[in-house]
Amino acid sequence: MEINEVTISKAITESFVKDFLEAMEVDVAIAGAGPSGMTAAYYLAKEGAKTVVFERQLRVGGGMPGGGMMFNRIVVQEEGKRLLDEFEVPTREYEKGYYIADSLETISTICSKAIKAGGRIFNLVSVEDVVIRENDRVAGLVLNWSAAAMAGLHVDPLAIRARIVIDATGHSSEICRIVANKIGAKLSTKTGGVIGEKPMWAERGEKEIIENTKEVYPGLIVAGMAANAVFGSPRMGAIFGGMLLSGKQAAEVAIKRVR
Repeated sequence: MEINEVTISKAITESFVKDFLEAMEVDVAIAGAGPSGMTAAYYLAKEGAKTVVFERQLRVGGGMPGGGMMFNRIVVQEEGKRLLDEFEVPTREYEKGYYIADSLETISTICSKAIKAGGRIFNLVSVEDVVIRENDRVAGLVLNWSAAAMAGLHVDPLAIRARIVIDATGHSSEICRIVANKIGAKLSTKTGGVIGEKPMWAERGEKEIIENTKEVYPGLIVAGMAANAVFGSPRMGAIFGGMLLSGKQAAEVAIKRVR
């Protein structure tokens, strides 16, 4: 069979644009395709919520592919293992209560499950602002190609509408910072702004990440390491159960708001 380069180009362009147009009005938009963001996408899509994830990097996974110091392994405890069992990611008990998983297998499996559940993931797309509507509620995201930002090109962005936005941008907590910087100190933190994460304390970080996963501003939920950064809790290194549980909890909070 003859291979036609133009047919290949049309197939890629038409299918991508179709998906991108469908992603311009959604129930939930997630910034960041790390473990918490993609876990949230899986549970949201599974519940029938129209869900889209935007990731600025070429690859998905946030810090999970690097494991601990570029050793591509992660550790979870019992609660996190239950989620990995649901995702059908194999684990091995290292010692009582500590389970090891392959970081690459984990993140690729969660990504696949999220897409198969109906979530859309767009990589190489950066979130540079939020859309605000009545009563200063977050009502969408402002997007641009990551390459345009990296090249310093003056290219106007496009916007999408979402009933709920989840900030899963990791340590930088970018969406919450945008809101705090542009609207003022109105986040539901002690200072009203992003407090910033504390030094590593795995036990506290794992516990507090669940407590911190909540609606931090009308229409804006924070999840994963962004949640600990926003509320001033410790980081926890290469133990990832809390990240997965935070993603699931963010989905549960979002579903309640959407319904």
